[in-house]
Amino acid sequence: MGPATRDRPSPVPTGRDAVTAPPGRVGVVGAGSWGTAVAALLAPRAEVTLWARDPDLARRIDEDHENSQYLAGIALPEQLRCTATLDAVCRAADAVVLGVPSHGLRGVLDQARPALDADVPIVSLAKGIERGTHLRMTEVVADVLPDHRRDRIAALTGPNLAREVAEGQPAASVVAVPDPDTAASLQALFMTTTFRVYTNPDVVGCEIAGALKNVIAIAAGIAAGLGYGDNTQAALITRGLAELARLGVALGGDPLTFSGLAGMGDLVATCTSPRSRNRHVGVELGRGRPLDDIVSEMNMVAEGVKSTEAVLELAALHQVEMPIATLVGAVLYDDRRPADLVPALMLREAKAELHGIR
Repeated sequence: MGPATRDRPSPVPTGRDAVTAPPGRVGVVGAGSWGTAVAALLAPRAEVTLWARDPDLARRIDEDHENSQYLAGIALPEQLRCTATLDAVCRAADAVVLGVPSHGLRGVLDQARPALDADVPIVSLAKGIERGTHLRMTEVVADVLPDHRRDRIAALTGPNLAREVAEGQPAASVVAVPDPDTAASLQALFMTTTFRVYTNPDVVGCEIAGALKNVIAIAAGIAAGLGYGDNTQAALITRGLAELARLGVALGGDPLTFSGLAGMGDLVATCTSPRSRNRHVGVELGRGRPLDDIVSEMNMVAEGVKSTEAVLELAALHQVEMPIATLVGAVLYDDRRPADLVPALMLREAKAELHGIR
């Protein structure tokens, strides 16, 4: 059964309709919770095909209109197609959305490379830093696809918990891409009555904020698991924002980005929601459970577990002080006791509040 006929969203009225009209065919690569939620969001507005690595999962999504592995209980649009054939998803697409975790993005994209036209907008959903290279996800895309138009490589980021978006709860996000026409086209594609999308040309700031908030969320989870209350959570979130802003600005990000949806918005959602995977890891660590046991029982990736090492290496290269992230790294990789995290932060050298932020 082919994709159903559906209404197309109106293009953004800029006078350049041929450029800014939303893509009609979209390939979504990665059938995890967020990739599936985005595919479901877009399916009533475009011809969407979702790629799942597991052929059995692809068949079940295609036939049952439910991703029982990652979004159980959520009915997916009947017109959404799903396949395990990566080439077919990418070759026919007017835009490609990458919903693959940061550690697997390079490998999957390398497989998809022959099917990707150099002008097709590519949107990354992953929030992480690649280990070893210290590259942001859009930089990984540019590295794997050296002939691709750099100004059409985008990131979608913000306070977007997958299940809430899939349920149709009101949410807002940011599409970060340098080219204004691509930004307008993607904004028109993603924006619905329940999913509000803003544009931002600051790709560096948006991606750094998205990657670092996962690290801070682990710290917030540790504090919650240790039994600390709202005052502690508020302090960690606020000082965590200062850390991610310091590194983001050092890398060329716009300071204003970190007070917006990609920065503060995403940080609050990830640090406070019981649906946050990174916060969950921190909570369980704070309760005394070994990291390997926590990760082994999760069927979805907590990006902060893998990204913290790369974040700390990046901070060291740019001589940026990140005390919260440093302690999270010590807990994750050096067997530091989670109970040491909050006292170690409280006993640091006294400073003015704005020290090191600007």
